[in-house]
Amino acid sequence: MAARASGLLTALLAAAAAAAAAAAASPAEVESEAGWDVAPPDLLFAEGTAAYARGDWAGVVLSMERALRSRAALRALRLRCRTRCAAELPWELDPAPPPSPSPASGAAALRDLRFFGALLHRAACLRRCLGPPAAHALSEELELEFRKRSPYNYLQVAYFKINKLEKAVAAAHTFFVGNPEHMEMRQNLDYYQTMSGVKEADFKDLEAKPHMHEFRLGVRLYSEEQPHEAVAHLEAALREYVVADTECRALCEGPYDYDGYNYLEYNADLFQAIADHYIQVLSCKQNCVTELASHPSREKPFEDFLPSHYNYLQFAYYNIGNYTQAIECAKTYLLFFPNDEVMNQNLAYYTAMVGEEPARFISPRESAQEYRQRSLLEKELLFFAYDVFGIPFVDPDSWTPEEVIPKRLQEKQKSERETAVRISQEIGNLMKEIETLVEEKTKESLDVSRLTREGGPLLYEGINLTMNSRVLNGSQRVVMDGVISPEECRELQRLTNAAATSGDGYRGQTSPHTPSEKFYGVTVFKALKLGQEGRVPLQSAHLYYNVTEKVRRIMESYFRLDTPLYFSYSHLVCRTAIEEAQAERKDSSHPVHVDNCILNAEALVCIKEPPAYTFRDYSAILYLNGDFDGGTFYFTELDAKTVTAEVQPQCGRAVGFSSGTENPHGVKAVTRGQRCAIALWFTLDARHSERDRVQADDLVRMLFSPEEVDLSQEQPQDTQEGPPQPVEESLSGSEVGRKDEL
Repeated sequence: MAARASGLLTALLAAAAAAAAAAAASPAEVESEAGWDVAPPDLLFAEGTAAYARGDWAGVVLSMERALRSRAALRALRLRCRTRCAAELPWELDPAPPPSPSPASGAAALRDLRFFGALLHRAACLRRCLGPPAAHALSEELELEFRKRSPYNYLQVAYFKINKLEKAVAAAHTFFVGNPEHMEMRQNLDYYQTMSGVKEADFKDLEAKPHMHEFRLGVRLYSEEQPHEAVAHLEAALREYVVADTECRALCEGPYDYDGYNYLEYNADLFQAIADHYIQVLSCKQNCVTELASHPSREKPFEDFLPSHYNYLQFAYYNIGNYTQAIECAKTYLLFFPNDEVMNQNLAYYTAMVGEEPARFISPRESAQEYRQRSLLEKELLFFAYDVFGIPFVDPDSWTPEEVIPKRLQEKQKSERETAVRISQEIGNLMKEIETLVEEKTKESLDVSRLTREGGPLLYEGINLTMNSRVLNGSQRVVMDGVISPEECRELQRLTNAAATSGDGYRGQTSPHTPSEKFYGVTVFKALKLGQEGRVPLQSAHLYYNVTEKVRRIMESYFRLDTPLYFSYSHLVCRTAIEEAQAERKDSSHPVHVDNCILNAEALVCIKEPPAYTFRDYSAILYLNGDFDGGTFYFTELDAKTVTAEVQPQCGRAVGFSSGTENPHGVKAVTRGQRCAIALWFTLDARHSERDRVQADDLVRMLFSPEEVDLSQEQPQDTQEGPPQPVEESLSGSEVGRKDEL
């Protein structure tokens, strides 16, 4: 990144110098008329990159933060000036009668003069407010840097260097939201998630749009069946949408973009030039529909974004018994989709609830009627320009009535759509066939390689292989018994009851996965610290440490890993059933999930990106008891419904598996008693090694002699010479019994 910064430096400094010169050319005019008294964003951005190149981290923060504020102030100035001048000098329709067709008549010339007079006064107002056109111009290169959120890339490094972790996390998250394919930033975020002191609230998007934030929050509350809360946020989203739409449209009234033209050869006459620029502005204003419906986390904008607000609202109002508002929102939605069968049925039902007469006086929202009327008039002009001048226009809305589109364009678009659909279907079918073949071949090779690789020695005497991947109907799965003794199980349970705190490991949430159970936990380092302070038996804490190390070694050996496993997180946790909350319970103790990606069971995909712990590679759970009801561990397919295997917890039993999409899993409800286990997550990447574990290693070296640290009480078995025995042989007599159990 430093090389990139230095590469841009010359161009940025040149642009900044030009901007500074332009600002200095007429300071009185700029400061008095436009009220602009801050340094140009170009100059500040250039200063920030220069500070980055020389390692001046405080200078990076100062310049980049000022650059962001300067650009925001420039945007606000443009909005303020264009809005104010439009309000003070609106276009007025000439009440005079149409001009006579007689060539001698001067009425036409007078009408033209009145039109251009109003135009000149509007331009003068903007000149007084904004200053000269070049005073606040951003170069195309610099505008792109701000759109890509590049300042936050520099800021996250600088804040990290000066130990302002909360701001570094926010800057990193803001940059990543706008650049979700940026692998380096994804790794940075993964690293931040493992750092102590970093809170979930620190991962915030500093460039989040209020209307989109409110809409997504409202939809989430709607889906969680909280209609009162959903209504408040969806109504706020509509208010913010109006503001965002107004701002977006005002910002479209910028200079003409000669895209596709050599501006030196552009020779349109007066009215053609005006038409070209005006159609470009109108097209930009129509495109605000797409811009406001877009979110960096989505590949495509939300479809029918504005109408969908009224769709959610009509049903939310129905759920809270407000039929008047439900009717209003249903009628508003029908402005856009008058033939929607479901919405017409809903409206009929709401009307029946309040009565025909009162319902007749409830109208669609006036703001939506005005929005629709304005949008349709703009579309008519844009389609006219497309038909007559050949200036392309792609309608962003699916609700546009056919009669708005000229007949010639309708036929042309219909033919183009049919061709595009046919080609798309053919390509899609071909790609599906190729993907199916590739997936089948890949799955076959992966399954064979994994099954032949796993099955290494279990290292310690007394440990028995109970189920392998074949018995568990998957890949990279294993269940072992006898990992620890009954006495060790009891000692670790006693440690949990003495050292564990409510909500530990779940950001203080006592019931993180279900309100019917309470969670208590303790990490290895915390247990050792409590042991050092004499608050719990030190030997019990040391046993906890040794047992986790033992499981790590077994996982490395059994799965025949070429690189070592590092602890990503270790947690001794007990979940206790809340007796009074078990009646008619239908939820799980822990819903089906995947350990290193975000599972979307409906789409049968698992998205490997933050906030998932994407660096986790292997997982293990060591059970300490089985004297409770429920709490069965189970594997599923990606649909989170098809159970492929179940594991009943018991003292000394461990289940290990790879952390990816091949192993979705969950825990059934604990309906009575307390279920205790040590949960372990491992990574193959040393950079994501758990910081607490490093501290625990240091503490153990300080507190215990080398002999004690070395797990001398449990020596590994001698490594077998020659190739390993087939897995089926090692299971021999127990395999049938286990299949019956499954």
